[in-house]
Amino acid sequence: MSALNSAVVAVTQRIRARSETDRAAYLERLKAAAEDGPVRTSLSCTNLAHAFAAAPDGDKARLKGLQKANVGIVSAYNDMLSAHQPLERFPGLLKQAVREAGGTAQFAGGVPAMCDGVTQGQPGMELSLFSRDVIAMATGVALSHNTFDGGLCLGVCDKIVPGLLIGALHFGHLPFIFVPAGPMTSGMPNDEKARIRALYAEGRVGRDALLESEAQSYHGPGTCTFYGTANSNQMLMEVMGLHLPGAAFVNPNTPLRDALTIAAGHRITQLTAHGDEYTPVGRVIDERAIVNGIVGLLATGGSTNHTIHLVAIARAAGLHVDWSDFDTLSRVVPLLTRIYPNGQADINHFHAAGGMGFLVRELLDAGLLHEDVLTVSGEGLRAYAREPMLADGGVAWGEAPAQSGDAQVVRPVADPFDTDGGLRVLDGNLGRAVMKTSAVHPDHRRIEGPARVFDDQQAVLAAFRAGALEGDFVCVVRGQGPRANGMPELHKLTPELGVLQSRGQRVALVTDGRMSGASGKVPAAIHLHPEWVRGGAIGRIREGDWITLDADAGRLDVDVPKAEWAARESAPPDTTVQHGIGRDMFAGFRSMAGSAETGAISFSPATDNEGAS
Repeated sequence: MSALNSAVVAVTQRIRARSETDRAAYLERLKAAAEDGPVRTSLSCTNLAHAFAAAPDGDKARLKGLQKANVGIVSAYNDMLSAHQPLERFPGLLKQAVREAGGTAQFAGGVPAMCDGVTQGQPGMELSLFSRDVIAMATGVALSHNTFDGGLCLGVCDKIVPGLLIGALHFGHLPFIFVPAGPMTSGMPNDEKARIRALYAEGRVGRDALLESEAQSYHGPGTCTFYGTANSNQMLMEVMGLHLPGAAFVNPNTPLRDALTIAAGHRITQLTAHGDEYTPVGRVIDERAIVNGIVGLLATGGSTNHTIHLVAIARAAGLHVDWSDFDTLSRVVPLLTRIYPNGQADINHFHAAGGMGFLVRELLDAGLLHEDVLTVSGEGLRAYAREPMLADGGVAWGEAPAQSGDAQVVRPVADPFDTDGGLRVLDGNLGRAVMKTSAVHPDHRRIEGPARVFDDQQAVLAAFRAGALEGDFVCVVRGQGPRANGMPELHKLTPELGVLQSRGQRVALVTDGRMSGASGKVPAAIHLHPEWVRGGAIGRIREGDWITLDADAGRLDVDVPKAEWAARESAPPDTTVQHGIGRDMFAGFRSMAGSAETGAISFSPATDNEGAS
């Protein structure tokens, strides 16, 4: 193994330094909470009787005795969403597994799980980002009875896993294992799906053809197979030590998936204060684990949503991360995978070609990951350079493949797809934004042209349909930040802008909103802050202003004479009337939200600062 990379060391040290006060306070709270335990001993007899009144007789006896671990299960199960439908069977498997290990498990509560694939381009997408915070709070409610010694979190997609982890970190004195459901089996090839989407955008095929294509792509139980936020979540939980090794990408409803789920139930009891390997989640997630998560994200070309979510997760653990940390690491972390939208393979192909075990070993051996971390598998990340297999009715782990099974999907550090991680921070007189470059051809990483200004994505789509988006231009979509309308993803624009790029037009997107975990080939400066509703410069842009987006130089600027620019007003949009699909209930979330770079958290006003620190 190589010495730890100097940039990894530097970023870790600066996170530790800027977080010193808040991290110390967080750890002190963990210590105090642990000293009050084990839980349930402080509850009155009436409290306890309520807590186990409905338990089976065998579990009831253990719960009365107060000497065995009791584990809370928090699940995002629902049977509409393919990624979470397999979780229906998990509580029964986990309860029996915990019993076999000598403890008890209770279903503590459910959390909501909405799908961005269903809400893309719809009003419901404006609830998406803040559903993360609702999930975090719902996790807190589920655990509020103070009857649990540890937790098992069942969730997969977009905002669900970050929300579960943020909630768990507010109970950081308890151990948690995250238990995934796995991806659906492969359907229609991704390049064919993208081709049909582009044909539909141009009006060359009808809705029937599009629907059939989508149905063949998203066709069964499990996570969508492209490498968006959902599968980025699973990668993160593994590289941050919260999964059992190799659990991320095993298909649902298979013997190995069930064996891994049962193994998680066995393992959690050992991690509680009643076991012999007490491992609280608040100590698993430290500055080293956060840096490992960023490195994993960059090495795989993962979702830009995690430039928000990882920041929010870190804050929940008393750690302060900003986009400069991502940018610094991106310059030394090579891109090791090509998974759609950064390539044609899907997540099943990645798993078959070597998967997480191969990836983790390569990064460890190159000195790009911290090995000396706490994980739910014990001390050290080296355990995650292994892969699971069935053995004697259970699960065992062996060494990951020494070589990639497909060099078009995953490669070693010595032969990467690119020498950097494909994420850039852009600064300039328009503010501060991020750009994912891993799927963008180098010829498109610098775009300059006149601004076309829109106040929502529907206006962009209408202009496209009218044939009004001609020549080279920079598409500015403003009023899409957390405080404006909840920061919906604008992924619905991807096919149309991609069509224009394919026609030879040089186009880019600039927005104070989000794009998607499926951000693709069109250059996009996203998460721009300050956002328009907070007086951001994006509100001063006028139709025809000359904008330069330069990912290589890390710049985002508008060329307007200084005096004229200073004299322009940036009157924010009217955000007082937002009704329908529950949006009015989220007015308080919008009013409290911090900036994207501080995690856009809605329940902590202390995060309401701008820019890097």
